[in-house]
Amino acid sequence: MHTPNTLTAQFRESLARVPGQGDTPALHLIGGPRVVHRGRRLDVPEGSKRLLAFVALNGGRVERRHAAGTLWPSGDDLRAAGNLRSALWRLKAAGIDLLDSDKCSLAMREHTVVDLYVLYGWAGRLIGGTATGEDLSALKWRTDALDLLPGWYDDWVLLERERVRQRLLHALEALSRQLGRAGRHAEAVESALVAVGAEPLRESAQRALIEAHLAEGNLIEAMRTYDAYRELTRRELGVDPGRELSDLIARFCRTAAPRLRTTASAARN
Repeated sequence: MHTPNTLTAQFRESLARVPGQGDTPALHLIGGPRVVHRGRRLDVPEGSKRLLAFVALNGGRVERRHAAGTLWPSGDDLRAAGNLRSALWRLKAAGIDLLDSDKCSLAMREHTVVDLYVLYGWAGRLIGGTATGEDLSALKWRTDALDLLPGWYDDWVLLERERVRQRLLHALEALSRQLGRAGRHAEAVESALVAVGAEPLRESAQRALIEAHLAEGNLIEAMRTYDAYRELTRRELGVDPGRELSDLIARFCRTAAPRLRTTASAARN
């Protein structure tokens, strides 16, 4: 079982800032699914959980026939359509009114907050370079705690789970660089370390970490990180890191060498 983490806390804070949050239902897919409305958790009927998640993960709107055929593939179309109607009825009977439906489609109701969308919005702002100061707030990340629909192994869930992982890794790398530019070097290193910890062979994560060390002027830390990564890629893949990464270290060494010699000379005198 994953322990609570500050990203989950950030989601709760984000929900609290939504105008009219008292009347705004929230669907949690990370660690869920579960529905919270007016501060109270609503029990989602077992037969309806996949329907809610499927609509949310398909952009908030889906054709009824597609949903029925995907979620209830065994049997004919009539039976699948009947199962879909039953799942919708159970949601309404449980007081969970998150879906609009007509003869052709299903859609999340307007103003419903989905935690995954909050995460994607945060990541998108970082990756797109439009992050706010609040977006740069340092978090004690644990990527393994961001478990989308844990225990579900449907193909449509596995695909989205990988998308979440990739989106978060790109966002952490962007966060590290933006924190570095803001002079928040310790936080920049920490963010990059989380990305590296989640995927040690990911070169872009290693590059973000090396850049964070270099931005702080820690050449030795950067070189130690590069050497460890080179050993890892040789052992696991039989190759050296990409040329761009080695060039990054070389360029910094050339520019830093005169300054380092001056500093050493001054120390001796």
